[in-house]
Amino acid sequence: MSRRLRGFKRWMRSQGIICSDALELTDGGDEGISVRSVCDLAEGDLVATIPKNACLTIKTSAAREMIEEAGLAGSLGLSVALMYEKSLGEASPWAGYLQILPERECLPVVWTLDEVDTYLHGTELHKTVKEDKSHIYEDWKECILPLVDFGPLKLNPKSFQVEQYLAAKSLVSSRAFEIDDYHGYGMVPLADLFNHKTGAEDIHFTSVCSHPGSNDGDNIESNDEYDRNADEDLLTENFHSRDSCSLTADAGNYYLNCSDVDSSSNSGDDPMILELILVKDVKAGDEVFNTYGSMGNAALLHRYGFTEPDNPFDIVNIELNLVTKWSSSLFSARYTRARLLFWRRLGFSGCISHSCEYFEISSDGEPQLELVILLYIICLPEVVYDKLNNRVSSVENINESMNILLLHKNNAEVPLGTTEIDKDLLLTKNVCDALHSLVDIRESFYGQNSLEDDMEALRTCCMRERKLYHSLTLRVTERRILKKLRTYASSR
Repeated sequence: MSRRLRGFKRWMRSQGIICSDALELTDGGDEGISVRSVCDLAEGDLVATIPKNACLTIKTSAAREMIEEAGLAGSLGLSVALMYEKSLGEASPWAGYLQILPERECLPVVWTLDEVDTYLHGTELHKTVKEDKSHIYEDWKECILPLVDFGPLKLNPKSFQVEQYLAAKSLVSSRAFEIDDYHGYGMVPLADLFNHKTGAEDIHFTSVCSHPGSNDGDNIESNDEYDRNADEDLLTENFHSRDSCSLTADAGNYYLNCSDVDSSSNSGDDPMILELILVKDVKAGDEVFNTYGSMGNAALLHRYGFTEPDNPFDIVNIELNLVTKWSSSLFSARYTRARLLFWRRLGFSGCISHSCEYFEISSDGEPQLELVILLYIICLPEVVYDKLNNRVSSVENINESMNILLLHKNNAEVPLGTTEIDKDLLLTKNVCDALHSLVDIRESFYGQNSLEDDMEALRTCCMRERKLYHSLTLRVTERRILKKLRTYASSR
């Protein structure tokens, strides 16, 4: 056992954190720490309990008063708390925990701008990460720098520079959990050591109820800074937050059964205790996984610094401005605006993120229905469009909109709830040609290298070159989806 693991285990015991002897912590050095099962474990087994006071939150940090007086909350406030505790060194109550954490996680937000431009060029993350870095610098300048100069605590300026904030932000983004209404987000020792596996978690973290004195829990709500750079500030709204790992009360129905944890005294009745409970059987020697939610590789790399091969939740986004750019290259800008307005009058819209409107292409290459509808409207002959435009006053649901669109096609009627049939009816030759053109535009973002070039580069890349390896994985998975979209359009 490594020295830092021994120190962490001593610290856990001092904080009342109980970890079953059935779990083995393995130090992989640069690869991080993993958790394995020493013996066969069964669904429902309670394998660890963690007092909430052992978690590093705004409420438990010695910097609480300073943070709350400054009006900071969410991930911004937690990052300041983490920076403060790290600045205390061995004097921090969390020193035994902090020494086991990396200095920073290898998230794109901590990469240099040159690395972002080199590795992420053409991918979903390129623009987003550059925006992230700009916003984080603004937060540091507006919210953290004043604490160093005028705050009530004598802060060491070297511990609160923008680089330290970026490092803390990377740890909070990749490791923090929502504990309860009182504590809000926090760093949860031991719970954050379990590695991720999409759709295959072995454990769930539960908290039976909120802090008994949590009437002031509303103070943890997001402020403006948190809204801009918080955990949910991801590429798109489909990049789900860490739902499966949230320490909430909705999973308190698992049975407790663990030989070295006294389930009578830690049975879930204590609101100050968090529980780690198996949600399925685990064989001896197997790694015990958590899941961070159903995320594609862009979201995983953005928030956690890694990707997964053959991720079933991968998507590619086609931004609305690409569609309007394509349309305006064939028709006038006025024509494009009119067709887009008609699409909106029928009640349609794309997915909305904090910075743009876009359409999803699923992992099997199927385009979002709303994109197909928009392309169909853009490609309508002028005579048909004018007739439909004159008929539209207001619509109440998608099926009514579809019936209006298909009036000129032998009075075709759309049965309720048959969106697959709807899409097939709209996939005309012009719409499929439009999808091909959008693939061409989106593919051009990646530069000169072909998909085959990227696949060969990924095949020969060492996983220890983390930035290159995971950015290549993202790039290849995105381009494979675009290739499937091209096949999808051709098959119609």
